[in-house]
Amino acid sequence: MPDRMKKYNSIGELLVDYRKMKQSSQAEFAARLNVDIRTVQRWENGSTIIKPDKEEDIVMETLLPYQLLRNLNASVPIPTYYDFSLRKYSLSRLANTLPEAQWFKSNLEIATKRIRTLDYETDIDYIVRYMHYHKKITKSLKEVIKEAVRLLPEMNLIITDDSGFYSGHSLIFPLKTETYEKLRSQQMNEQDLTVNDLIHHKKLERPIFFGFDITADNNDNNFYLTSQLFRYVRDKPNQKYLFCSIPIRYDNVELSDQIGLNIIWEGERGKNEYGLDVFPRFQEGNFRNFLSEESS
Repeated sequence: MPDRMKKYNSIGELLVDYRKMKQSSQAEFAARLNVDIRTVQRWENGSTIIKPDKEEDIVMETLLPYQLLRNLNASVPIPTYYDFSLRKYSLSRLANTLPEAQWFKSNLEIATKRIRTLDYETDIDYIVRYMHYHKKITKSLKEVIKEAVRLLPEMNLIITDDSGFYSGHSLIFPLKTETYEKLRSQQMNEQDLTVNDLIHHKKLERPIFFGFDITADNNDNNFYLTSQLFRYVRDKPNQKYLFCSIPIRYDNVELSDQIGLNIIWEGERGKNEYGLDVFPRFQEGNFRNFLSEESS
């Protein structure tokens, strides 16, 4: 997949591009952050550093990664790559793209303490806002997420950075068989899911895990979330499970292919309203072969 990340050398460059993407004036941006327009002008021309409390306000308003702001908002900025459509950053061009699937497998036991189960209303509120850029969000989604957390707390997760700010999430819904069949046959869309479509996986002979959304603000955090999923299903007694998803983000397509998920149907490719290249497809499979020692 093409590398769409741009290298930023200052916080001013980043904020200017953010406003262009949002078609927002300096005055509008200043009003949302409750600062004077001259403050925004000084940020953008590099004549002043953003104070820590305003850094946090910017993160909450823009959903830009906190670490990205910290790297650039310094007397000696750390140049950082960022993609506004994927909402991901990296410190080097080499780290801009996801590694090969075999690399995930080889490092599967590496974990982090920065992952926890979703357990705060503010977690879900933030995630729903974040997903707005690449998912169709319905009013019922928050309740579906809450029910998924109750039924499958091990897989409905948030990852934070070292300062406690959001860095990514994993939403895995345990589906009823009839719901899976409707999604597979395109009789329903994933945005139509309700709490009545979920069931505890232990009630099914073949558990069905629907990867509603797994995303992170950099490839390291994506690795930690994906590896947690792999370890969870690898260690389950019932290996008859089925994993399925309808990903649209182009950065996940090649990884899914390497893992061996089967494509059932594909939708029209293109760009969404936020400029994200989308590759809609329904894919399903089981990670047993990928995770087996024989496939090493």
